[in-house]
Amino acid sequence: MRYPDYTETESGLQYKDLRKGDGPVPKIGDLVVVDWDGYTIGYYGRIFEARNKTKGGSFEVIPAFEEAIASMAIGGIRRVIVPPELGYPGNDFNNAGPRPTTFSGGRALDFVLKNQGLIDKTLLFDIELLKVISG
Repeated sequence: MRYPDYTETESGLQYKDLRKGDGPVPKIGDLVVVDWDGYTIGYYGRIFEARNKTKGGSFEVIPAFEEAIASMAIGGIRRVIVPPELGYPGNDFNNAGPRPTTFSGGRALDFVLKNQGLIDKTLLFDIELLKVISG
């Protein structure tokens, strides 16, 4: 599905900048610090992770997350619509991040990802780029 007012990339990722950043843009090999929230927009818009919560850790991310962050500048907030093919490998959020930090968030996301053919697995993320650490 194509959403109006969103930019679509060749991969099918759609995004809209809610706030443009004014800092540096990450390069390949850099580490980034982000704050994010996630929604199962293909299933009643249920939130599975909220922003402004402590989320520690370092992890590999789903292809859509990496693509979305690659052209962001520090301070930017980007809303990203993720088609299933750019989402969690094997429909399992344990294979790559971002991962929900609460039991209920993990349960909601797992429910959507594991229901083969029954539920639209399209996801929405709001990502804020907080810091870039040169790799």
